[in-house]
Amino acid sequence: MRKDKQNKKGIVGKICKFFFFGIAFIILLIAAIIMYKANTDPAKVPDVFGYKPMIVLSGSMETSIHTGDLVFVKMVDTTTLKKNDVIAFRNESDTVTTHRIVEIVFEDGKQYFKTKGDANNAEDTNLVAMEDVEGLYVARIPKAGNFLMFMQKPIGLFVVLLVILVIGLLWLYIVTRKDNKKYRKEEEKDRLEFEEFKRQRELERQKENKEDK
Repeated sequence: MRKDKQNKKGIVGKICKFFFFGIAFIILLIAAIIMYKANTDPAKVPDVFGYKPMIVLSGSMETSIHTGDLVFVKMVDTTTLKKNDVIAFRNESDTVTTHRIVEIVFEDGKQYFKTKGDANNAEDTNLVAMEDVEGLYVARIPKAGNFLMFMQKPIGLFVVLLVILVIGLLWLYIVTRKDNKKYRKEEEKDRLEFEEFKRQRELERQKENKEDK
């Protein structure tokens, strides 16, 4: 029964380690892809498998999207976009904005989008051309953008690396201590089994001596 529990604990521990390192590997892979694409073509927002992460710097879309959120937009066929879709697009100053489509407009045979921030009183001044659309908003992680901006600063990167180092050392200490404790238990168990073996052998020897007499 005890062995079954130990085996179950061992399996759970291996699964947790596999899950942890798997998630860490995926995060590192995504970060590597984003860095590579950002350096290869700085004029474009880098994507990972068709999804683009962006940090929200204004409150124009509150209360659905907040300043400091990390949003994800999906690259889509712009002809499928419709009214009330939230899109990310490049504006006249070549910065990316995330606003809602309030109307689809056709001018000179071309399709444009009229947009507006949910928290703004007026619609955006300029129409959005289809080629300026970065993607369709699909999800957000609240305040994760603030964390990423903090990491871009030297002190932020230092703090994050320090926290990771401390967590790693604590984990190593706990695992090492647990392994040592397990080793001592097994060593004590072996010693007791050997003592019992010696005792049984001694009893058998005494019994044989009595029979000989």
